[in-house]
Amino acid sequence: MSKFQIVQGDITKMKADAIVNAANNSLLGGAGVDGAIHKAAGPKLIEECMTLNGCRSGDAKITNGYRLPAKYIIHTVGPVYAGREIDSRVLKSCYINSLNLAKEKNLHSIIFPAISTGAYGYPAKDATEIAFDTVNRWIQENSNYDIDVTMCAYNDKMYRLFEEVA
Repeated sequence: MSKFQIVQGDITKMKADAIVNAANNSLLGGAGVDGAIHKAAGPKLIEECMTLNGCRSGDAKITNGYRLPAKYIIHTVGPVYAGREIDSRVLKSCYINSLNLAKEKNLHSIIFPAISTGAYGYPAKDATEIAFDTVNRWIQENSNYDIDVTMCAYNDKMYRLFEEVA
């Protein structure tokens, strides 16, 4: 039976089949969670990412986890928020494509950060509502597949928002 939970902490220290990286289109590292994941995983991650030819917004690609406790990293590129309807569709696609990739690779635990809520400027409450709704809908539509999905808040404020939306 799948479960959906929230936690607060450092995603780079969490054990799971996969953690999700809120990446940029190049997949070659950046600020926020992306930079932290690249730093913690070590130099082999950048080498593997260089072979992937980037990633379009809303899509997802997978690499090894290297020095992370997670076996794999699923990289997804969220929208840079501009207040357009397409922003929510791209954000939904990040969660759906990441979960579909996890299922395709037979992974049974995945941890997401709050995609696009940092440097990409997506309003945190709106992004959280989209994330929770999308993940819950995916779990219902894939009820024959057991996966533990965790949303990881990076600070107290985001964790309180997760609790409010959950």
